[in-house]
Amino acid sequence: MLGIPRGGVAVAAAVADGIEAPLDVIVVRKLRAPGQPELAIGAMGESGARVLNRSLIEELGITASELDRLVAIESQELDRSVQALRLTCPRLPVKGKTAIIVDDGIATGATARAACQIARTLMATRVVVAAPVAAPRALAELERLTDELVCLLAPNQFRAVGQHYRDFTPTSDEVVVEMVLSNRAMRN
Repeated sequence: MLGIPRGGVAVAAAVADGIEAPLDVIVVRKLRAPGQPELAIGAMGESGARVLNRSLIEELGITASELDRLVAIESQELDRSVQALRLTCPRLPVKGKTAIIVDDGIATGATARAACQIARTLMATRVVVAAPVAAPRALAELERLTDELVCLLAPNQFRAVGQHYRDFTPTSDEVVVEMVLSNRAMRN
């Protein structure tokens, strides 16, 4: 069970506990559109994964230099997150296993696509993506990258993941580490 930090780890922890599966994180960072923090124009992740939505970047008029600046900012945050998480939560082996990637929701699909790249790089035999809610368009794109796709709700009028939660408060890195360590303690 691989939760996408930060909100996806809370969902993944609940699922992992329910099926008694080990929990880990798959670290990805959304590349946010300028002035629209919930809109992903791409994503990047550990192991060098990178996904860009070229048509959206073009549609928004984002220049190459703006994109480079966004990538530089998120690269620093990605490195910080990977170091913070991996010091206390070493990566669990994925090679030869089914990787179930869980997020709290899928809007554009960029972070989920980057997570799929990471799981394939780590040589997972199967890649499953699961989320409670997603935009139908993002699911259509993810279908060809996954071996299985699980989503409870895909409303045609999807606007944002947060609209489907009563409390969409960000989960801190400390809480993410606590959830992963708690899961691992229960498995040992």
